[in-house]
Amino acid sequence: MTSTAVPQPESAPERTPKRAALASFMGSAVEYYDFFLFGTAAALIFPHVFFPSDNEASLVMSFATFGFAYIARPVGAVILGHFGDRIGRQRVLMFTLVLMGLSTFIIGCLPSFDTIGWLAPVLLVLCRLMQGLSAAGEQAGASSLTLEHSPDHQRAFYTSWTLTGTQGGLILASLIMIPFMALPDEAKYTWGWRVPFWLSAVVVVVAYFIRRQLHETPQFTEAKEAGTIAKMPLVPLIRYEWRAVLRVILCAFIAAVSTVFANLALAYGEEVGLDTDITLWLVVVANVFALLTQPFFGKLADRIGRKPVFIYGALSSAVLMPFYMLSMSDGNHLLTFVLAVATFSCGYGAANAVWPSFYGEMFSTEVRFSGMAIGTQLGFLMAGFAPSIVTALGGVREGGWVVISLFTAVVCLISAGAALTARETKDVPTAELGGRVAPELKELAHQ
Repeated sequence: MTSTAVPQPESAPERTPKRAALASFMGSAVEYYDFFLFGTAAALIFPHVFFPSDNEASLVMSFATFGFAYIARPVGAVILGHFGDRIGRQRVLMFTLVLMGLSTFIIGCLPSFDTIGWLAPVLLVLCRLMQGLSAAGEQAGASSLTLEHSPDHQRAFYTSWTLTGTQGGLILASLIMIPFMALPDEAKYTWGWRVPFWLSAVVVVVAYFIRRQLHETPQFTEAKEAGTIAKMPLVPLIRYEWRAVLRVILCAFIAAVSTVFANLALAYGEEVGLDTDITLWLVVVANVFALLTQPFFGKLADRIGRKPVFIYGALSSAVLMPFYMLSMSDGNHLLTFVLAVATFSCGYGAANAVWPSFYGEMFSTEVRFSGMAIGTQLGFLMAGFAPSIVTALGGVREGGWVVISLFTAVVCLISAGAALTARETKDVPTAELGGRVAPELKELAHQ
């Protein structure tokens, strides 16, 4: 009897978790410098520049342009997720970086409403859609890449740096905006607000050279050599792991806490008499502390599990948000800063740090990029339109803290409930993550 030799896959690339975490941190910082810069401008600048009048209707429309990126995100998730699972994580991440930088730079060049009328907000929306397409693949790709480079017992810690990078981007965006917001109105609303958008070109170049040096992940390389890469990753994703996609969608509602804190609270603070520079510093300080707390929560999740840390983050955000919002009109700035740190850094920061590993570990290597991208981006629709929805309901009027707090509580409870249905994966080896059957996926790969 003759035996058939089974070809063995070539040696996979070496795991480089620190390099992967740095590349993900820097890439996310650049992407979300651009992304959060738009959110800050939507609250403070765009109602004056891109719309016909400076009133609540203009603010609602401005926040709606912020939300348009979240419409583009699910489309981008399908497209970029497909290529991320087909050709690799690293190549797609290079593309998202360039696309975000280009669209942000163009925003800084757009003419105002007084110059070209309604074409101005139309062009703004088009650029925002480009940002959304880019962001759709950034976090899912960076999280997948870092997770697959990480040791099994440190996946939560290393992947937490992906989201810590987003905090770095927000800090940078806020710090750069502060001096330009202090300019006289004539300068601020003409050229001043444009400079931070133009500066995105500089940070993109830095991150580009860091990210290009990172090789593909061992897990993806092994799957490719084993022949289990599907021609259409969406097919096995929907066939075998649709429950995980649904779970991620609901868990991802937690991201609305971030947009409420970073964008909506700016407008509410202005309404109740807080100086703009104080509200911006609230965001900066809370995110600086998050740079410290999120890696801690990542380490904690590697010790006690992803579920308890994520659920704590969701529930504590719901409890603390009303106290933070109420403190804005109290006049005690120190108390407001303390509550900002407690709500964002010590509450929401727990869920924010853990979700890259928590969501990513729900999926198999062959569909991880697509699963994370589609699930998160559909869930992030809630975050994207949270500012405009809550504003329309009266959330930025006097006493609007009630509306903001109730909205936050609802989305946090949905996220916590969905997380309860997930299995704990902290002790599951990376190669065994997900719910697929390898032979069936291999058959699909050749269809």
